[in-house]
Amino acid sequence: MRHSDESLGTPVPVVSVRPVLLPAPGRDEDLQVRVSAPVTGDELPVIVFSHGFGGSLDSYAPLVDFWTAHGFAVLQPTHLDSRTLNVTPDDPRYPKIWRFRVEDLTRVLDELDRIEAAVPGLAGRLDRGRIAVAGHSWGAQTASMLLGARVLDAQGVPGDDLSDPRIGAGVLLALAGTGGADLTPFAAEHFSFMNPDFTGMTTPALVVAGDRDQSALTARGPEWFTDAYFQSPGARSLLTLFGAEHSLGGISGYDSTETTDGSPERVVLVQRLSSAFLRSALYPTDTGWAVASAALAEGTDPLGRVETR
Repeated sequence: MRHSDESLGTPVPVVSVRPVLLPAPGRDEDLQVRVSAPVTGDELPVIVFSHGFGGSLDSYAPLVDFWTAHGFAVLQPTHLDSRTLNVTPDDPRYPKIWRFRVEDLTRVLDELDRIEAAVPGLAGRLDRGRIAVAGHSWGAQTASMLLGARVLDAQGVPGDDLSDPRIGAGVLLALAGTGGADLTPFAAEHFSFMNPDFTGMTTPALVVAGDRDQSALTARGPEWFTDAYFQSPGARSLLTLFGAEHSLGGISGYDSTETTDGSPERVVLVQRLSSAFLRSALYPTDTGWAVASAALAEGTDPLGRVETR
């Protein structure tokens, strides 16, 4: 991936195609994917992105637009919980939606040939050796499974290992923390998958959390969203955004009605630092992450802080 300056490079034109349909036996409907990529360049690193509850392949444009304009190809599946699909709780697939979500991401990786062929001019331009996964909220939980996180059952026994060796790095935005007593009674009753074990999450990852993200799903405070950083051997860095709630400033969409803490400045920070982290994780000689995190620490009025171990 080439850069035109010492930081993120000059933004380039992009192309986006939707929906690319991937056959999904057992899912009862094809998997819809949005594919976005720079119009030029070869050996493009790949980000597979998992949306939050109710989102779709059209969500998270502020992140996707930035990533693609700076050299990444971004693949966005629409999960079964999307409001665009209207899968209701009485649907037999509903109790296993969290598992279908993980399978959606894996299916995207399995079908890279089909995805390349569906987008004019993309064939042969994806770097299969540099693939990252990212997600927000429920999407972060989904993405974490490919990084090595597992779900504990009622007896505390870890479930299946769904990690994928093709993934080289991850960005986990507003990732829910530990379950058990940390959950509210409602969450414990309705979301059995919200009982993660992060100790097997060994793939390098950046955890991003807002210091005012108070979830109705936990009895704890905003620090709940930092658990993966402190409990996972692979979560190398934690970006805490000052004043940010669950939308992290508005990453889910331009002028999104779900954003409760709108801040273009926070969104820019997430854009730049997530890009820098992924570049440095996928390209070990790239120093962009060290430069970007140091610049944040040296700022006179910082929007957040970075911890690294």
